[in-house]
Amino acid sequence: MPDPFSDEPRLVAEDMPGDNALTLSVGELSGRLKRMVEGEFGHVRLRGEISGYKRAASGHAYLCLKDEAAVIDGVMWKGAAGALAFAPQDGIEVVATGRLTTYPGRSKYQVVIERMELAGAGALMALLEKLKAQLAGEGLFDPARKRPLLYLPRVIGVVTSPTGAVIRDILHRLEDRCPTHVLVWPVKVQGEGAAAEVAAAVRGFDAIAPGGPVPRPDLVIVARGGGSIEDLWAFNEEVVVRAVAACSIPIISAVGHETDTTLCDHAADRRAPTPTAAAEIAVPVLAELRHTVATHAARTNRCANRYVERGRERLAALARLLPKRDALLGPQRQRADEAGARLDRGLSARVAGARGQLAHAAGALRPAVLARQLDTARGRLDATWRLVQSLNPDRVLERGYARVTARAGGETLAGAAAARAAGAVTLHFRDGAVDARVERPATKTYVPPEQPSLL
Repeated sequence: MPDPFSDEPRLVAEDMPGDNALTLSVGELSGRLKRMVEGEFGHVRLRGEISGYKRAASGHAYLCLKDEAAVIDGVMWKGAAGALAFAPQDGIEVVATGRLTTYPGRSKYQVVIERMELAGAGALMALLEKLKAQLAGEGLFDPARKRPLLYLPRVIGVVTSPTGAVIRDILHRLEDRCPTHVLVWPVKVQGEGAAAEVAAAVRGFDAIAPGGPVPRPDLVIVARGGGSIEDLWAFNEEVVVRAVAACSIPIISAVGHETDTTLCDHAADRRAPTPTAAAEIAVPVLAELRHTVATHAARTNRCANRYVERGRERLAALARLLPKRDALLGPQRQRADEAGARLDRGLSARVAGARGQLAHAAGALRPAVLARQLDTARGRLDATWRLVQSLNPDRVLERGYARVTARAGGETLAGAAAARAAGAVTLHFRDGAVDARVERPATKTYVPPEQPSLL
């Protein structure tokens, strides 16, 4: 019988009498360890620094918690990871609450984290400064990106809680200064999901198309009342900062009181110390605006009147330097009088000359001379008329002749060829006219005489 207490090596394993160590499978041992660890450490709170944080595509998060003495693996399932109030980053000290378990596939133990908070204000500020440096490095806080605010916006969009005192303060202040159309996008301003709602509201205002049924804001105010850094943390979230920086509408950030500063303030185009101050920045005082317009109108009138008065003074001064009217018109009047006198003399001379010419012409108009000229002219006229009568083509019609004219044009036809070409003609006789048509003569065929026959 083998000695159970012998240290000599054996080839085949076998149970020894008196040996209390049971032979366990690897799975059995892993199961016992799992039950032991989970039973002993079913609820633990660990404080440590995050290292190697990563979010899988499934939504689960994997990380390590470490301090100066040890490292432990940790896992957060999808639901717990999505409910975190901050974005975990390496190097941030946290307090993780969960349970300890083992992972038999790797022969290691790990903590299943159900809840995780920052380990005090120092860790929170460290996370804030790290995110601030990252976003600043991307240029999101660059002053050159900030746009000027519209002097008198017609529509103002407000992103805030619809039930708090903030929206009432903003509306009352706007009503006192300059009544304006206000669109309120209600959101949660703290707690789980607040950052996502604020970012969605900013993007929603930016997505409103101009000229649509809902007016597009000329200015957006992101507002929240005062509170602790934890209460204001939603406005430090990266999703909110990026939405504010990417908005094409100018934004005023009015989160907390004067001493509170969030990353949203750095990304906005203008920071207001309080929500009430944001309303004061957004619009001018209507009474002051009216007074300013009236002042400018009065100044404009004074300036215009001053120019008119100065022009009148300069005109009066120039008028005094001009020569008198009589001095300017005296030489012209004298020349006019001289021209009038010359005109009278010229007219008298012209009339006298015309009278002489008329008397000379009248001497040639004696009755005897006019009678001789009239007889001579009548003789020439009679001779001309006799010549016209002799050349009248209708004169020969009295002797039995006829005059032939073309019916179409009326011109006189002087030959047979012209009559045949016209076809339709008119024959003019002494006592009237007759229409006729000219027929072309038939062509004659030459027939030679018959030859005499020879007998």
